[in-house]
Order: sequence, then structure tokens, then C-alpha cells
Amino acid sequence: MSNPKVERIIARLQRRITEGAEGEQYEAGQETRVVAARYTKSENWPAAIDILFNVSQSLLKAGAGGSGGDLACLLVDVYNKSETTPDATSKGRLLTLLRLFDAGEPTRKKFVKSVFEWSRKHGSYPAGDPEMHHVVGSIFASEHETDEAERHLILGTKESPEILTRMEYEWYKEDDEGPHMAPVYCARAVLPYLLIANVRAANISYRTFISALSSDNKGLSVQDVSSQGADIRIFPSLPLLNFLGLLLLAVQKGNPELFRQLKSKYGSHIQELGGAWDGALEMIAEMYFGIQRPRQSNPLFDMMGSLFGGGGGGGAAAGGRPPVRRVEPAPAAEGLD
Repeated sequence: MSNPKVERIIARLQRRITEGAEGEQYEAGQETRVVAARYTKSENWPAAIDILFNVSQSLLKAGAGGSGGDLACLLVDVYNKSETTPDATSKGRLLTLLRLFDAGEPTRKKFVKSVFEWSRKHGSYPAGDPEMHHVVGSIFASEHETDEAERHLILGTKESPEILTRMEYEWYKEDDEGPHMAPVYCARAVLPYLLIANVRAANISYRTFISALSSDNKGLSVQDVSSQGADIRIFPSLPLLNFLGLLLLAVQKGNPELFRQLKSKYGSHIQELGGAWDGALEMIAEMYFGIQRPRQSNPLFDMMGSLFGGGGGGGAAAGGRPPVRRVEPAPAAEGLD
């Protein structure tokens, strides 16, 4: 809670923003920097945080994205200096500000980058806070920024897979190349989740995608197959979609021979992708089946580059072959349909 003096400062600055012209808004932002710097120097962190958060919020609401975004980044800087840890309150301020940015505001990218640098440094998640990844990814998904959405939703919460997969499915529907592209878009969620050992999310993504595909294509041939307690839908015209479903079943069993049989059976179809899945499957083979990769490279980087629109080539320059933690077979999951 602010002290009375700080409350008066905030109220005065907010009046300048709401009642003044564009120039007044900029000056209010500059004055806020000066006042916040004074409190930061004296290590009065609550006052500095309170002023920066409230004035940044007012500027962003008033459409002054540049000044508001500048103060939002400064707030993260104060978090770092004060060694503030990610909790409901500290994250709540940042997510409130994030939602106020206009989609095209240039300072938003800098703000998002600084937020995850802070959460990695002072939080307990090496890849950044999952809740924040989920919110950021959801915002990008709503704006059809697919690459950015993927990067964040993969590292999000248990609510993220459905949002990610529905985005991939909508993207698939816009593809002019036809239904045979469905497995490519489904894999953009399934394979990265497997690579970070989130088998549950990979299964949710697969089920969500094939459910939407079946609902929208009543004439699509589908066969429901049950075997050894597992249920799966087979799409005769989409072999690579079948491969993904069977791969998820194989991962649960952790049987190397089963994986090799899958690779052999669907090898010609996988080759038609021009190597796009090769790095991912090599990593999955080692993680879940103990099959060592045949080359000295970083297939995680290669795979991410292929799936997310860049080139491969992590290789030795990217740090050589990284250690891979073997993932034990998951307990039997519910049916994939």
C-alpha cells in the first residue's frame, strides 16, 4: 500500500495524463522516471514500484504506448534491483500492463523480453514462469502471431496445449495445399511438447487436433482401432497423422523396437518432409527409447529451426551434442480419441 505522499504524486501525474495533451503525457512519463529514480536510489522499492506501475498503466490506457512501455520496462528493472521474486502480486502487475499494450507498440517486445529475463533470474523456472508464458502466448495467438505464440505456449501451463493446438488448426485451415498438410500443423504442437518431456500436453494436442479435423470433415475416412487397452483413430489418407498418434502410444511403452518399426513403416512419408522432423525424432528416440543419435549435432535446435520457420544447423557451433535425460515410460494414458 502506498504512503500518502506517494499516492499524491501518483494522483498528480495521472491527472496530467488524463487531462493534458500528448506532450503533457510525455512530460508526465519523464517526471515519473525522475521520481522513481529518487526512490530507487534510496532503496524505497515499494514506492518506486507503486509509482512506475500506476503511471505506466495510465499512460498505456491513454494510448501513450511509448512512454507507458518505457516505464513498464523500468518497473522490471526495479524488480531486478530489488530482487523481487515472481509471485501473484509481482506477476499480476506485469500481466496487467502487458494486456494494455497495443499490438503494434514497439516497446512491447522489449518489455516481454525483460519480463522473462527477470522471471528466469529470480524465479524457480529456468525457462521462465509458465503462467506468464501462457498469457503472453495467448495474446500472440489472438493476434495471429503464430511463431511468437508457439514459443511461449509450449512453455506454458496445462491450459496452453488446447490454445496452441486450436491456433495450429486454424492456421492449417488457411493453408491452400490441402488436407495432407494436417499432420505438419499437428506436429508443431506434438513434437515440441515431447521434446520438453511434456507427454500429457503432447497427447492433449493430438486429441484436440484430430477432434477438430474429424468434426470439420465429415467425409474424411476414419477408423477407430482398439488394441491392448489403447484406442486410436486411423486416417487412411493421412499416414503421418497416424504416425504421430502411434508415436504417442510408443512413448508410453518405451519400447525401442516398436519405435524402430514405426520409423520403418512410415519412413518414406517422413522423408517427403525434407528432413523437417528428423532432428526431433532423433532426440525423441534417445529421450524415450534409449536409442543414441547417430550424429554430433544439436537436433533440438535443428528441429525448432525447422518447425518454427528457420534453418537447421545448431551443430557443434551451437554447443555440440547436448546431454539428454532419458524419460521413463509414462503410465498408460486414456484413449487418444
